[in-house]
Amino acid sequence: MNNNPSKLELHGFNNLTKTLSFNIYDICYTSSAEDRKRYIDYIDEQYNSERLTEILKNVTNMIGASVLNVSKQDYDPQGASVTILISEEEVPLYCIDSSCNRGILTPIPQHIAGHLDKSHLTVHTYPESHPVHGINTFRVDIDVSTCGQISPLNALNYLIESFESDILALDYRVRGFTRDKDGTKHFIDHNIGSIQDYIDKDISKRYNLVDTNMLQQNIFHTKMMVNDFKLNDYLFEIKEEDLSKEEALELRKLVYNEMLEIFYGTNFEYKY
Repeated sequence: MNNNPSKLELHGFNNLTKTLSFNIYDICYTSSAEDRKRYIDYIDEQYNSERLTEILKNVTNMIGASVLNVSKQDYDPQGASVTILISEEEVPLYCIDSSCNRGILTPIPQHIAGHLDKSHLTVHTYPESHPVHGINTFRVDIDVSTCGQISPLNALNYLIESFESDILALDYRVRGFTRDKDGTKHFIDHNIGSIQDYIDKDISKRYNLVDTNMLQQNIFHTKMMVNDFKLNDYLFEIKEEDLSKEEALELRKLVYNEMLEIFYGTNFEYKY
């Protein structure tokens, strides 16, 4: 008997898969090749595989899952990846495959990966720069995929705040179906009209947000771009006060054009 009328009584277990995907972008201007290298080195250290692993472990705790296995890798010349396999509930030790490390890593691992039972988390970083104009774009791709009742939306705000997020492209999709005791299919088990429903208001007011949703297919997409543009936030090793008015104006156009192109996913005609 279902004693909780708000809880769906299922036949078997919850087969729904919920996936939250992030593309997060941080933009920076460097005035020389030496500064560009220092910036990439800074980003590579700031978001190395060890820190990314801690972020994903925190996400695992927030969504109420347990770590089964972790793998991670720092790349040469730059970039890092982490994968974590998780379970909705803690798995008894005797049931865990011997290949799983449960997130317990050796002191100086060269490769780390994470696995979850039925579910997984992944993160990849991509430091990148314009070959001529000093614009650097650091991209982080994150996927949080869960099965059952646990939801990646519970870690949404934490992930946004964990990175210096100038632009974000968020995708959320519920796939598959689960059945109730009468055999009726249920293609979603929670109310959602937009990813924005789950974004903290203090975060939302810092961004311009645009939705593209397919409600009937349980597919949701939200783009976000910071709405308070201050040039000093995008300069590395230099300050706006050190620039002439003409130089500052040119850099504002250069950086903002880069942000708009990423936000709208298209190249604009801009005369450098």
